[in-house]
Amino acid sequence: MLPLETADAAAPRVLVIGCGALARELVELTRPLPHVDVTCLPPSLHDRPGGIPGAVRAKIRAGRASGRYARLFVAYADCGTGGLLDRVLEEEGVQRLPGAHCYESFAGRADFARLADEEPATFWLTDFLARNFERLVIRGLGIDRHPELEGMYFGNYRRLVYL
Repeated sequence: MLPLETADAAAPRVLVIGCGALARELVELTRPLPHVDVTCLPPSLHDRPGGIPGAVRAKIRAGRASGRYARLFVAYADCGTGGLLDRVLEEEGVQRLPGAHCYESFAGRADFARLADEEPATFWLTDFLARNFERLVIRGLGIDRHPELEGMYFGNYRRLVYL
């Protein structure tokens, strides 16, 4: 998984390429690890997940071209790319977080599967989404301009899980 074995400043440098929605958590996790750098892509890529693989590839290639990093790691799950991100990572020889969504990464595979099986109509909420809900969901999906959309987007959810 994430190559964070040591806090030794002389350790080979690692670049973690992450989703901006995970930036706060990635920075906290890597703070005691001076050999790990974090760079993030805009969370808005989730609006059109087909752009994630190319953007990740560009960051990988820029990280390699810098000559600073012995290892790279991608802090994304599949995130709606339908396996396209995995193809890019296989071609580039880079690992990523396990799972289909960051929700699965946050909860852990077994707990995520259990929670999803218990209630398929679950709305998954992360810290990033909670802090940016008005901008990303209400305005981003047009609910502020078309309140009738609220029921279409949220009418089938029966449970909220904050991860």
